[in-house]
Amino acid sequence: MHGTRAHRRRSERSGFTLIELLVVIAIIALLIGILLPSLGKARATGRMIKCAAGERSVVQGIAGYLISGKQYYPPHYVYGADESGLSWRFEDQQQTNPNLNHGYVHWSYFIFNEGGVPESAFQCPGMPRGGAPATNPGPNSDHWELGQINDLGGGVGATTPNDRQVKRIAFTGNAAIFPRNKFFSSDGGRKNIFVKDSDIQFSSSTILTTEFNPVSDYAAVKVAGETPLFKSHRPITPFIGLSSGVNVYAEPLNDPTGYGRYRYPRVTDIEDDAVIVGAIEDGTRTNMNAIGRHHPGKKSARGGTTNFAFVDGHVEQLSIETTIEKRLWGDKFWSMGGGANKVDIRPGQ
Repeated sequence: MHGTRAHRRRSERSGFTLIELLVVIAIIALLIGILLPSLGKARATGRMIKCAAGERSVVQGIAGYLISGKQYYPPHYVYGADESGLSWRFEDQQQTNPNLNHGYVHWSYFIFNEGGVPESAFQCPGMPRGGAPATNPGPNSDHWELGQINDLGGGVGATTPNDRQVKRIAFTGNAAIFPRNKFFSSDGGRKNIFVKDSDIQFSSSTILTTEFNPVSDYAAVKVAGETPLFKSHRPITPFIGLSSGVNVYAEPLNDPTGYGRYRYPRVTDIEDDAVIVGAIEDGTRTNMNAIGRHHPGKKSARGGTTNFAFVDGHVEQLSIETTIEKRLWGDKFWSMGGGANKVDIRPGQ
């Protein structure tokens, strides 16, 4: 009998009291609160590392493209000669944009087809659906964003124009190295020229590619009351004309100072990350605002950091401000013809 009562008392004491349960729950909640930010940072770092690995593969593909005998970097985009394939004609590449009907042949397609880079390498988990769609996605409705229109104003599933571009792209190139399609100028002014890999002397300190900002005009227009018109075929023009501003093709051909007709934008030209939507295509602001700043790292009003791949193939995580302050986009507008294409890299310029 005594043994039975003693056993019952031990059984009664073996459970938790309400106070003890509440204490355990509070401790668990506290631990979760401490661990969740760390887990979030770990996931963000993982996304950044995956993006960097993809960008490195893309840059290696560009190197393979050059080694294969091309010698020149591909154009960032050109108008296609027809609605499919990689063919294009010099005479179609004019500043007046007369040949939109055949869509763009994009640099990613040259690397995807001729550089042996898998299409998945062009995507990044830090971007919605892995990256921006083509400016003109073509007849497959799966390649379009909801509500997207193309260059000719057509909606989802429009058959033309049809860009030759990877389906989703998170990366864009340095326009000083990848020329745009403006190879002809009717007024004898500036036009684009091809850039040799040997033209770039400081390969370890010259940016070749970077990531799009997920909320920029180029990558994902989300302006209230407007339909999304993507400009993912565009490169980043890193320089400003001394007299022409962002209209770099209007810069005079003479350079009386000898320091160059182009300069870097000011750090203050980079908009607050929260207000850049719609700020790039208005023709007054540097399109460096289309560069990402969505990875962990140094935070400012202009956002965080992104991955930048350099001509020599290495990738660094940097802020936009750092690339401007350290003059990492080059000392020459190599793809700009007409002479006087040096960049004034003096401090304060």
